[in-house]
Amino acid sequence: MAMLPPEPRGPQSGHLDAAAPIMGETGGVLDESDTASAPLVRRRSGRAKIFAKRYARNRSALLGLAIFGLLVLFAVFGGLFTAYSYTDTDFLAIGFPPSTQGAEGAHWFGTNDAGNDLYAQVVHGLQRSLTIALVVSIGTTAIAAFLGGLAAYFGGWVQRVVLGVVYLLLVVPTFLILALVSNSTGGDWRWLIVVLIAFGWMMLARVIHSLALTVRERDYVAAARYLGVSPVTIILRHILPNIASLLVINFALGVVATVLAETGLSFLGFGVKIPDVTLGSLLQAGAGTLAASPWLFWFPAAALALLTVSMALIADGLRDAFDPTSRGGARR
Repeated sequence: MAMLPPEPRGPQSGHLDAAAPIMGETGGVLDESDTASAPLVRRRSGRAKIFAKRYARNRSALLGLAIFGLLVLFAVFGGLFTAYSYTDTDFLAIGFPPSTQGAEGAHWFGTNDAGNDLYAQVVHGLQRSLTIALVVSIGTTAIAAFLGGLAAYFGGWVQRVVLGVVYLLLVVPTFLILALVSNSTGGDWRWLIVVLIAFGWMMLARVIHSLALTVRERDYVAAARYLGVSPVTIILRHILPNIASLLVINFALGVVATVLAETGLSFLGFGVKIPDVTLGSLLQAGAGTLAASPWLFWFPAAALALLTVSMALIADGLRDAFDPTSRGGARR
């Protein structure tokens, strides 16, 4: 019987030698981690494009994003359009309405009873309120995500400890602690951030814990555990990314909730105190002179309303983008 020649192996024959290295598009050799991660990166990039297209079709969400972007630009660069800082006093224009005249420049939003330029104070107050809201929202979301995922993954005594802390902090009188900390620290905004983060993550942690319990039973989590992947890596790379939509939406809503919480505390006298200002403290100061000097209330109120409405529209757009089965997502 005739002997057949050995079958050629290599890229031209359509067969790849198991021991041969796999070449990348740029000519480099791809290791196993590259070949495993490349499809994952492409898949995540594709999903991100889908979410972006869904979000872009939501006009109200785009309007909210535009308003929020303008507010951020105003907070960052608004101080360039006035000669006053938020602590400067113009003794020749005490309690003046909005005008283009002043000792050193125009008072676009008028002045208060101390001669401070309201435009400069609104710019600084918006900066401070945005800083507090973004830091608190990021902090609470990160703590809730990690502890909720940790409790769901390990279960047992870890779950009992985490949930016990959650239930304990939920019954603590947060408002009383905020009032005590505010009075003892002189209304320092940094301490306000610490307290708001410390007592603002518990409800989200419970929700994440419930969702992570279902994700923990998925096959890819079991496969990662079988391959010896560390628990922290499994939580951060396999469990939390699958509930990322909840985290993103909660972050946007958390900004609104924090702004409203800080405004309420400042309005009651337990928030940031002078000489520092926030939108809440400006509203508290302007409410007492609403009849005589309405501009002291309406300009900070307008900035606060635009901020909260824009973040609410952004959160609504994110919800529709991540969940196409929702009423808004189904329409789009």
